[in-house]
Amino acid sequence: MNVFIIGVTGGVGGLLARKLNDRGDAVHGLVRRTDQQAQLATQGIDTQVGDLATLNADELATMVSGSDVIVFSAGSNGGDRAITDAIDGDGVNKALRAARLAGVERFALVSVLPESWRERDLSENEEHYFAVKKQADVAVTRSNLNWLILRPSLLLDGDGVGTISLGPAEFHGEITRDDVAATLAELLHEPGIGRQILELNTGSVPIKEAVQAVRH
Repeated sequence: MNVFIIGVTGGVGGLLARKLNDRGDAVHGLVRRTDQQAQLATQGIDTQVGDLATLNADELATMVSGSDVIVFSAGSNGGDRAITDAIDGDGVNKALRAARLAGVERFALVSVLPESWRERDLSENEEHYFAVKKQADVAVTRSNLNWLILRPSLLLDGDGVGTISLGPAEFHGEITRDDVAATLAELLHEPGIGRQILELNTGSVPIKEAVQAVRH
């Protein structure tokens, strides 16, 4: 499979790139700096240098051309509103347009559970982040692409446990980025999974088995 990852230097995106590479997939991505490009090249990951906030859809389409699937795992994590708008909002819309221009039919978005952080007293910037993420989810579902939205619960560092709970509605808990990346890699290798919103939490079902259970 030929996979292009927007957010390839991020926590989930970087782990996903390595897992796909280990499976023999051709992995490409977008980075902001040449030193990141050089580092990923040593891992066999080919990247293009550019800033998602300033690239236009035509430029991005040239970069993703020839891909079997685009994975969008970039995010602002609830920071400055302008960054949230540029990455989580405009960035997703730009990537959707680029996919259509380049003829890439599959598009996977790493989103967020709507219940996330609801136990906290959220700042205005964080509330804005959740609103923009919702708008991006809607834009993806209204595209004519073969889309997939994955909503993981609270992300943790560390090694994955290899078991999850996956379905159209899951409780909000916590899960390692490693298990999120492993789940996404498995989902991408199931062509029968598409036009679905899946929520993801730590659970007791082995990843491969959980993914097979959500196939239409």
